[in-house]
Amino acid sequence: MRRNLGLLAAVLCMFLAAPLVAHHGFETEYDRNKAVKLTGVVTMVAWTFPHMRVYVDVTDAKGVVTNWNLEMGTPNDYTRQGWKKGDLLPGEKVNFEAFGGIVVESRGQLRSITKVGETKPLFSGEAPGFVPPSLQ
Repeated sequence: MRRNLGLLAAVLCMFLAAPLVAHHGFETEYDRNKAVKLTGVVTMVAWTFPHMRVYVDVTDAKGVVTNWNLEMGTPNDYTRQGWKKGDLLPGEKVNFEAFGGIVVESRGQLRSITKVGETKPLFSGEAPGFVPPSLQ
């Protein structure tokens, strides 16, 4: 009986600890010295936990399209900032700034995103008092 309880406790601890171990820090995926500023077309906005993501097709000078996977904080972070699901939609042209990926070049930590033709960013990690969770 004790053995079964010990085994059950060990398995339970593994399942509870796995999300903590799996969560990554900024430095494991992104490079603060690899800042990018690009323009592209939104293909998808994923309101998922633990991080929202914005996917943007960027076309280079040769016509090659690269889909950028831009990580943000949690949906709750942006809802509290006033974001709504319809604020950024597929097909919209945007300018964005991000920290580039270490391993995957087209993966980034979003710093700011602004619809083309507008001056106020929809999101800016530079906003007073706001630090994206992955940079904390």
